Amino acid sequence: MEMPAPSQVILGKKPAIVAALRDVLPADAVIDAPEETRAYECDALSAYACQPLAVVLPRTTAEVAAALKVCHSLGVPVVPRGSGTSLAGGALPTADCVVLGIGRMNQVLETDYDNRFIRVEAGRTNLAVTGAVEAEGFFYAPDPSSQLACAISGNVAMNSGGAHCLKYGVTTNNLLGVTLVQMDGTVVEIGGPWMEAGGLDLLGVVCGSEGQLGVVTEATLRILPKPEGARPVLVGFDSNEVAGACVSDIIKAGILPVAIEFMDRPCIRATEAFAKAGYPDCEALLIIEVEGSPAEIDEQLDRIRAIALSHNPVEFREAADDDQAKRIWLGRKSAFGAMGQINDYMCLDGTIPVSSLPYVLRRIGEMSAEFGLDVGNVFHAGDGNMHPLILYNANKPGDLQRCEAFGAEILKLCVEVGGCLTGEHGVGIEKRDLMAVQFAPADLEAQMRVKDVFDPKWLLNPAKVFPLDATASRRAG
Repeated sequence: MEMPAPSQVILGKKPAIVAALRDVLPADAVIDAPEETRAYECDALSAYACQPLAVVLPRTTAEVAAALKVCHSLGVPVVPRGSGTSLAGGALPTADCVVLGIGRMNQVLETDYDNRFIRVEAGRTNLAVTGAVEAEGFFYAPDPSSQLACAISGNVAMNSGGAHCLKYGVTTNNLLGVTLVQMDGTVVEIGGPWMEAGGLDLLGVVCGSEGQLGVVTEATLRILPKPEGARPVLVGFDSNEVAGACVSDIIKAGILPVAIEFMDRPCIRATEAFAKAGYPDCEALLIIEVEGSPAEIDEQLDRIRAIALSHNPVEFREAADDDQAKRIWLGRKSAFGAMGQINDYMCLDGTIPVSSLPYVLRRIGEMSAEFGLDVGNVFHAGDGNMHPLILYNANKPGDLQRCEAFGAEILKLCVEVGGCLTGEHGVGIEKRDLMAVQFAPADLEAQMRVKDVFDPKWLLNPAKVFPLDATASRRAG
């Protein structure tokens, strides 16, 4: 991935920039020593790294505004950062930027169980949102695999989803309002604790904007009552294509499980060695979870069982109790870490129509042979959000480039069958140069004009989302 050359003018002004930031922020909120900024040189797309000019760690919205105002006045690019779990390079710095991390802003500001919302500082982790309300019988629905670590700010930036988004939707379906700090330090409130705000849907513009429009410091989120009950089943198959066809038939039948997750043999083996969840020895498995009253659960599982049995599964296992249910989910939640134990990999995020799953899985297998790189598939099958893990050797010259070329072909395939480049990881730097595959020039121009309005100097999250030549011309203009 190409990154723009840093501005030598900005690099030469580092002492003045750091001094200006220290004038408006507490002493411990500004980091500029190279041995300390190294911790912020990359996110979860760790194949790429670049130490930033400096890092600021504010504790309040006012401090965020003060830092942005300084950077705006001095023409310094800013990279917003939540927990750094982005898999698309969304928080990758440039050498002439200031990283603005909001991990210290993690407090619950308000809970309203009657109106079913919670307002939190956006540095709070996803799982900690549910942790704040579960004692009262509520939960926050979006649940990315990184939910233990990922911050709400990043969830809003990338419109994150998770295993249960099939029924409950992704972040945009559960986001009611945000406090947004613009690049010039202006603080704006968008949306709020009501069903729908009038006027332009600015909240829909901000959610998924990848830090291009402003820094989200607070978020008002919808919370939901816990369901009466839930039960997962595990279904094993002797081929990826058959498992994909089973998913398509379940959705086609009008059944809406809370989750349908897919894992193939490489992921199953790695997960068993790592987590020992007790998965069967098969080519592919599905984890299907339904919820509701006992009668509703039984009725849904009867229908799912009939569909699954028509595809001749090698195993159909229903959780008999909470312990078995946790073990079924244990492997899925451990999959990314388990694969990382055995190999370097790049995790993709294309989304496709569910009916195309059998074809796309077959083509990925064929392309794997063509590129000479193995692939592990683990993804949210119910809504077609695929996460192929391309295995490569980071120490072997040329392997990363071959991996990226393979990944680009998979993402092009997703668009070709009627899908899109990303479901929840965002574009970042990973898919930046593929945007023209999905969007016509007029579409990209419309998106860039929105950024022009929010960030006229194009200082926020540089070198992300839009092709580099378009970014360069915008900044020059």
